[in-house]
Amino acid sequence: MAGFGDHSSFSYKRPFRLERNKETSDIYDTRYQQIYGYHTPLNEEYQGPPLVMDDTSEEEPNTYITTAISVASLLTENLLSHPFIVLRRQCQVHNCLKNYHIVPYTLLPVVARLHRRQEVTTLWKGIGSTCIVKGLNLAVEDVLSKVTGWPKEFKQCGSILQYMQHITLKCISIAIITPFYSASLVETVQSDIASDKPALLDVFRDGFMRILEWGSPSRGRMLPIWAIVLPTATFGITKYLAQLILKGITVRVLRFKQRHRHELSDSYNINSKNASNPLIEDINLKANIFSFITMEIIFYPVETIIHRLHIQGTRTIIDNLDTGTSVTPILTGYQGFFDCYNSTIAKEGVGGLYKGFGALVLQLAAHLAIIKLTTLVVSEMTNLLKPANSPTNSDESVLNQQKYLFN
Repeated sequence: MAGFGDHSSFSYKRPFRLERNKETSDIYDTRYQQIYGYHTPLNEEYQGPPLVMDDTSEEEPNTYITTAISVASLLTENLLSHPFIVLRRQCQVHNCLKNYHIVPYTLLPVVARLHRRQEVTTLWKGIGSTCIVKGLNLAVEDVLSKVTGWPKEFKQCGSILQYMQHITLKCISIAIITPFYSASLVETVQSDIASDKPALLDVFRDGFMRILEWGSPSRGRMLPIWAIVLPTATFGITKYLAQLILKGITVRVLRFKQRHRHELSDSYNINSKNASNPLIEDINLKANIFSFITMEIIFYPVETIIHRLHIQGTRTIIDNLDTGTSVTPILTGYQGFFDCYNSTIAKEGVGGLYKGFGALVLQLAAHLAIIKLTTLVVSEMTNLLKPANSPTNSDESVLNQQKYLFN
């Protein structure tokens, strides 16, 4: 590459066609435009051919990594996190629990005793009904969207009316699946050694039974379903909107940081609206994970109250997570959301709203660890499979472009 910047070694020949810019009176070489995609004035000093940045090799690994992280995050959130969800829900509904398990390490000996006393699958109970309820929620939203024409996704909204329609659709879908969510919650927290294992489709039977008992349930202290629908729908839609707002703010912050970092680089076009852009997908993924984790932490106390209202009067017997070797029944008599909140604060203190928070910490730590591991594995695989670039060939390509321009 000796003499790369010295153009005296090349004999300059007049180009085939010249054009003059009417506004600036600059003369442009159209052959240079054909090679590099833009004009260069001949009456300006030539600085050499531009550096052509081939970012294909950079975008492909980013695409693979982003896709792998999305899949890993989806599997972790819906399947691999279930044992931690079981632990936290059992702690949340246990109003007489002495050890609040706010920190993770207090749960480890309890989990070890549960596995010794019960089967290995003791923390996977209710996984079938949980997946069914999530699928039912998606199906209800899809049907409502097709029947009413309301937007199912937030990004499909283009006016205030459509935003209101979208929120209404979410509220209706949450209200419809609330009875089935109650049935799934019971299957998730009840002890295997104190009750028969439910069948896969029992969640539908128990859910319809809660709907039939809309007015006055036949079981003693069980709250009517209409008294649970309103706080459940309010909790669900508030958490959803707060997550959307936080995600939007996070996306803007990350885009600003990326724009500031790569403002002089054409290969990182942060203003591109192409949904397949690996950089945009990566930013959206990071924002989604951050907003999910933040909302899980912020709304944990409200979730505790909602779960206690759902489980009340169902005659559920859960594992005693004080010892891990016994069971205990759930006996509460709350009159509603605010009565549950006031009773919990009065009898258990503020910490009562955070019972089982250590299980949430373990869940989020495992979630982040799986994402990190997936990133490392996919990065190593893409580096191994990526063909080696030859510096000599790259230099020769640039030199040939320069010779073609001046010959």
